Amino acid sequence: MNLLQSSSQFPTVRFLHLHPSSPTPLRTRSLPVRSSLLPFTNQNAKYHRELEAAVDVVERACRICVDVKKSLFSSEGRIVEKNDNTPVTVADFGVQALVSLELSKVFPSIPLVAEEDSDFVRSNNLVDSVVSVVTDKASSSDKPLTNTDVLEAIDRGGKSAIVYGTRPATYWVLDPIDGTKGFLKGSEALYVVGLALVVEGDIVLGVMGCPNWQEASSYNSTTDVQGSESGPSRSGIIMVAHVGCGTWARRLSDLMGVSAKAPNVWTRCFVDGCHLVPKARFCISDSQTWESGPLSAFFSATSDVDGVSDKEVLLLPTCCGSLCKYLMVASGRASVFILRARAQTIIKAWDHAVGIICVHEAGGKVTDWKGSELDLADDPVERRILLPSMGVLVTNGTIHKQILEMISSTS
Repeated sequence: MNLLQSSSQFPTVRFLHLHPSSPTPLRTRSLPVRSSLLPFTNQNAKYHRELEAAVDVVERACRICVDVKKSLFSSEGRIVEKNDNTPVTVADFGVQALVSLELSKVFPSIPLVAEEDSDFVRSNNLVDSVVSVVTDKASSSDKPLTNTDVLEAIDRGGKSAIVYGTRPATYWVLDPIDGTKGFLKGSEALYVVGLALVVEGDIVLGVMGCPNWQEASSYNSTTDVQGSESGPSRSGIIMVAHVGCGTWARRLSDLMGVSAKAPNVWTRCFVDGCHLVPKARFCISDSQTWESGPLSAFFSATSDVDGVSDKEVLLLPTCCGSLCKYLMVASGRASVFILRARAQTIIKAWDHAVGIICVHEAGGKVTDWKGSELDLADDPVERRILLPSMGVLVTNGTIHKQILEMISSTS
């Protein structure tokens, strides 16, 4: 069965945790599966066809990012500013157009919720540049892509593209580039292309592509968290999750000049095994400080992995964007990502949807600061906004309740 069939045939889908009862502390267990498009069969994965399409288009989207980034600092006009002063590139719009075009070919009845719209591309004379990068990565067609094709594809995911109403809905959620500031910082900063599928209100699959995910050995606090030498961390990473099938990752092959002959295996991902809050490794929003967070009443924070005192916790100097932090938790590199909701900041669905299922299927937990699951229907009209109470808490699950109690005691 696929999603071209009537949505009324889909039962309610909930997250099924396949996390072992006693995970290996501070490591991701390596369960390699020889390379194929997916690490599990269509008999085990109800949305196998949809996930195959998602993996394919996210990989191509990552190639757009890499190609555009190579030219960022040598071509004029490739970096521009949104109205909210967030840097965005031709890659941002190119990824949204590509994903929209490719998914609409295979699943034309499933709408898209995404970050961008074409007004900005039109007003800044970026249409030709976006069409160029999309044409290079789009699947073959009988006729070449036109400017109208690409602009309409972008707007398919834009604001007011569709009104969902209060009933449970089925749709894709895309963040074309989560962490655009990281995209501009150079090869060391992480950014993510994130795509999730929501069926009747529940997230059933997700794909995250991180083109410059680095060797595990470069993270002193989490040695070898990606498993064996042939693990997925050498040349970028693609992480997939399917409800009931776990979270898996492999290298983004041939993305950074890696030999096509290099082993390319899927590795099962689990959250870390930390069970004491003081021993956890934390991520916070790049726009927030540890001192402004609720746990500062209990601990100070340091980024010095070798100098953590009894009254301190380790704060990882990770990356830009929320999805990068979800990826860190799902892969076992971080134990906790904590985000405060602020009155002046809107929390967007695409910054969290794919991360939620990747963390859940890796054995972790995601709630607001009062312990309730995030509700994708908080925005009943457009499904673009989340309204978590006080903030978002992402953990390995083991220490989730402890942290909620700490937050409650300081509120």
